[in-house]
Amino acid sequence: MRPFALNYARPVREPEVSASYTYDSALQLNLLPDGAVAARDYAVLRACAATTSTAGSKTHFDD
Repeated sequence: MRPFALNYARPVREPEVSASYTYDSALQLNLLPDGAVAARDYAVLRACAATTSTAGSKTHFDD
């Protein structure tokens, strides 16, 4: 028996994203093309919808 919802479910199309930064494994940071740290560029953070998690701080006092 097939669940009713699967008859109407559609696959989600992944949006095409082009990041304006690259990952530097030696520094373990995302860098902009000019070598600046991407985390300090608020325009990049807004465009990439970067967020931080608060799950640990809500469950552990030592985070």
